[in-house]
Amino acid sequence: MRNRFQRLIQTAAVFVLSANLAAQVLPRAAPDEVGLSSERLARIDAVMQEHVDQKKVAGVVTLIARKGKLAHLGVYGMAGIEANKQMAEDTIFRIASMTKPITSVAVMMLYEEGKFLLSDPVGKYIPEFQEMEVLPPAGATNNYRVPAERPMTIRHLLTHTSGLTYGDAGLRALYEAYEIPSGLGPVDGAILEKMKVLGRLPLAFHPGERYNYGLSVDVLGALVEVWSGMTFAEFLEERVFGPLGMKDTHFYLPEDKAARLAQVYRREEGKPIEPSPERVMPDSDALTTSYPYKGPRTYFSGGAGLSSTAMDYARFCQMMLNGGELDGVRLLSPATVKLMTMDHARKIAGYGAPSFGLGFFVDSAKSGFTELTSEGTHGWGGFWYTQFFISPEKEMIGVFMAQLQPTGGLRLDAKFKGLAHQAIVE
Repeated sequence: MRNRFQRLIQTAAVFVLSANLAAQVLPRAAPDEVGLSSERLARIDAVMQEHVDQKKVAGVVTLIARKGKLAHLGVYGMAGIEANKQMAEDTIFRIASMTKPITSVAVMMLYEEGKFLLSDPVGKYIPEFQEMEVLPPAGATNNYRVPAERPMTIRHLLTHTSGLTYGDAGLRALYEAYEIPSGLGPVDGAILEKMKVLGRLPLAFHPGERYNYGLSVDVLGALVEVWSGMTFAEFLEERVFGPLGMKDTHFYLPEDKAARLAQVYRREEGKPIEPSPERVMPDSDALTTSYPYKGPRTYFSGGAGLSSTAMDYARFCQMMLNGGELDGVRLLSPATVKLMTMDHARKIAGYGAPSFGLGFFVDSAKSGFTELTSEGTHGWGGFWYTQFFISPEKEMIGVFMAQLQPTGGLRLDAKFKGLAHQAIVE
C-alpha cells in the first residue's frame, strides 16, 4: 500500500514538473549569449515603432529565439486603439493559415503511427474523393468535366498540388453554392461533413499537375478525425497543444480569453489604418473578424481556424527546430521533420520560389534567394498579417504577429525575417 502511495506521489510530481516546464515560454538570454547583436536587434524596435507611429499598423508583437533561448520579444502599439487596449506579450491573434503547419504536424504524427502512406489516395479514407472530376481548361470549346488522370493523394494535400483551391480558378460560384467554407467565418457544421461535400465537386486541375493554394489542409484536418477517431480540436488539444504547453491556442476562444484578442484593422495604400468591420465582405458572413468567439463553434478548420499568441507559437516553432521535441516531449522524429522541410514542389509546373515542403515554405539556394534568409529556413504566414520562420542553419526562430487586412501593400511582415537575420553576428 505504501509503495503504491509513493508511486502516486511520484507520478503527481512528474506531472506537476511537466506542467511547469510546459508553462514556460522559452528560457531567456541576453542577445550576445546566443550570437545576436543587441544594437542590430534594436533596428527591429525602430522599424516596428515607426510603422505604429505612422499609423500603418496598430500594433505588433515580434519574437526571436536562438539556440533555444528567447533573445528578443518586442511589443509595440495597441491591440485596440478605440478601446485603449495596449498590445501585450500575451495578446491573442487570429493566425489563419499559420494553422496549416500545425495541421501538417498532426498529420505526420499519425503517419508515424502507420495510419497511412503519403502515396495513399484520399478516397481510401473519405470515399467521396474516389471519383474526382476536373473542370475543362481555360479556352475549352465545351463545358464537359473530365475524369481526374490520377487519384488525389495525401502528399498532394500536403503540397497544395491536389487541384483544390480557395474558390479561385473558376470554382468560386460552385464553392459558394455548396457552402464550402474558407475557415475564416462562422460555419454551421463539422469539417468532415463539409469535406465530404467538397469531394463531390470538380477540381481546378489534375492532382499533381501544379501548385495551387487552397482547401487541401482542411481535408487533412478531416482526415485526422478519420484516422484518430477524435474531433480535430480534441486531437490538437490532447496530442499537440497540451503536451507543448500551448495554453492560449484555440479554435474558439474561452470566454475569459476573448478580451485578449487583438482588433483587426484595414488599410488602403497611402492612408492610415481604420478598424475593420466585423464583416470583411459587407454582403457575406463567409469572412468575419468575430469567428474566434462567435458562431456555432463546431467547425475546426485545418487550414485557417486557430488563434494563438506569439509565445505559444514560438513553442511550436522550437519543437520543429529541435527535430520534433521540446522539454522532453517528442511529437515527431528528426527524420520526419527533415522530410517535411525538404523541397517537394520546386519541379512542379506553376510553382516558383520559395520552394515548398509538407506544410511549410522552404528557402533554398536552388530556387534562388530573393531576400536575406538562410538555407533551409521554413515557415508560413496568415491572412490577418502574421508570419513565422524557422532557420535550422542559424538555430533561430522568429514570430511576427499583427492584425491587418487588407494591408495596403505593407511589407512589414516580410521585412521581419531579414531584420532577424541581419542581427546574427556569430
